[in-house]
Amino acid sequence: MTLTIPALIAAITLFVMAIFLGFELITKVPPTLHTPLMSGSNAISGISIVGALFLSNVAFTGGSTALSGWLAFAALVLATVNVVGGFAVTGRMMGMIAGRKRDKDPS
Repeated sequence: MTLTIPALIAAITLFVMAIFLGFELITKVPPTLHTPLMSGSNAISGISIVGALFLSNVAFTGGSTALSGWLAFAALVLATVNVVGGFAVTGRMMGMIAGRKRDKDPS
């Protein structure tokens, strides 16, 4: 697969537009919603775990180099940390929003 100049320019243009759009979206979110939204998006990014599992399968069964296997394993570990951290932060934020439940005295 060769990379032509028009394809490279299109890829760079798409990358710059994604950066601009991401910046505009993040700056429009109120500060009180930023942490819950970001932690939720980290938790949703579990698709990267599926990709890392696929890459590790290809690396170890496809006869690739040991380096590609270790990189796939590192990607799997980092994606797992990202997802678990996203769920942990989301749980804490939801706990802060819900507040403490009051015990009602039946008497």
